[in-house]
Amino acid sequence: MSEADGLRQRRPVRPQVVTDDARVPEAKGGSSFSGRVFRATFLMLAVFLTVPLLGAMMLLDSPIDPQPLSFKEPPLLLGVLQPNTKLRQAERLFENQLVGPESIAHIGDVMFTGTADGRVVKLENGEVETIARFGSGPCKTRDDEPACGRPLGIRAGPNGTLFVADAYKGLFEVNPWKREVKLLLSSETPIEGRKMSFVNDLTVTRDGRKIYFTDSSSKWQRRDYLLLVMEGTDDGRFYVSGLMKGGADLFVENLPGFPDNIRASSSGGYWVGMSTIRSNPGFSMLDFLSERPYLKRMIFKLFSQETVMKFVPRYSLVLELSDSGAFRRSLHDPDGQVAAYVSEVHEHDGHLYLGSFRSPFLCRLRLQSA
Repeated sequence: MSEADGLRQRRPVRPQVVTDDARVPEAKGGSSFSGRVFRATFLMLAVFLTVPLLGAMMLLDSPIDPQPLSFKEPPLLLGVLQPNTKLRQAERLFENQLVGPESIAHIGDVMFTGTADGRVVKLENGEVETIARFGSGPCKTRDDEPACGRPLGIRAGPNGTLFVADAYKGLFEVNPWKREVKLLLSSETPIEGRKMSFVNDLTVTRDGRKIYFTDSSSKWQRRDYLLLVMEGTDDGRFYVSGLMKGGADLFVENLPGFPDNIRASSSGGYWVGMSTIRSNPGFSMLDFLSERPYLKRMIFKLFSQETVMKFVPRYSLVLELSDSGAFRRSLHDPDGQVAAYVSEVHEHDGHLYLGSFRSPFLCRLRLQSA
């Protein structure tokens, strides 16, 4: 057979085109089966997760009994309150040498603070020196606090001594030069029939003869401060003698954050430290939860305080108020990159010293004119 005959006998091979239509029945069958398996698996997981969750919500007791609170809409963060990064210009001091230096006082150029491990310390020439302890035992966790003690508010008196409020132990006077400690008022002493549970801050008159102090709760201790905030009951007290005994005047309301310690400013006003803000515009978790006590109960049935704290934004805010309560200026660190968990702003010799109830350092910021 010649080559030409062979070519005539060959039939051209047509390419086979595989279309989706050819595989539709198999694909549909496989997809349907896989879908059923996926849905069944998902439903089983949902049941396994939901049943224990619902059981926990029904059977577990909530540690708090919150009441609905009604807050005004937070002030807009505009003008004086305009967000900035001024707190990021601060420098950290004694980093990783301190734990939770809540409050700060100076006697001359020597600085003092109280720490989460139960100490009152002197900070001088780059050295940290313990001058007093009000408790004993291991001081490593929050559960150790009642025995260990937790110095919070600290003030310098007129006679070169320190006055210290310990959350668990009471009020003390400390001579930092002689290492002498004097108990002024024990937390075990009932006042008006109620025991003090959370001695927080104090101030001293110029002559050193009177101390005004706060007891943040007659129910919750300092180690449960988040439960105190979330429950929102008005069981805290402040103690004043004289003409103002039993009375109080509203100085300022509807602040842009949740205030902690208050200290005088050189301009005649006051510095207020805030460890978290009420964003506007934006979302404030505490404002959102304030009118939803059922959500608060659910949260603390399921999560520990430490877990909840991880969801609180680390937005630090320092606010200066005038002597009439007007907003004078604000300093921000929106992400808490440098200054975090600010509890107090202490002004000394042209600088602001920032205390923190949680951070392992102090911060210092050169004070600029407003």
